[in-house]
Amino acid sequence: MEEKIISTKICVYSYNELSEADKILVENAKKASENAYAPYSKFHVGAAVRLSNGAIVAGANQENAAFPSGTCAERTAVYYAHATHPDATIEAIAIAASKDGEFQRKAVAPCGACRQALLEYEHLAGKPMRVVLYGADEVCVVEGIASLLPLCFAEF
Repeated sequence: MEEKIISTKICVYSYNELSEADKILVENAKKASENAYAPYSKFHVGAAVRLSNGAIVAGANQENAAFPSGTCAERTAVYYAHATHPDATIEAIAIAASKDGEFQRKAVAPCGACRQALLEYEHLAGKPMRVVLYGADEVCVVEGIASLLPLCFAEF
């Protein structure tokens, strides 16, 4: 038997320690959360992606009474980004979530389905996607979706 250890490096910053590029991305994610349609969970999530052509594209979660029919902010953003900028690759994504008008104190990470969808675009780019998870008390940064999805499903 062989034993393997899987670990993920997560850098934790205060908002003020972020680069200007990451701050801009976070602010776009926070703004996008205002466009969430979340009448059931009241959990408003925004995501913003920075593309290789310099564009920033944002998305928000969209709920539906038939729960599986809604979609998360992360997938909304990356699908729209690729649909409107098919020749650009995604370099980074920022995610922010609020409830009752206040942003979450701790960073909020993408769900498993979003991690798998983001992995597809990371593979398409051919390099790790920077992930900036905003929380009012901490901002977590991970260099690559694959780090958030160990033993991922991949046929590439």
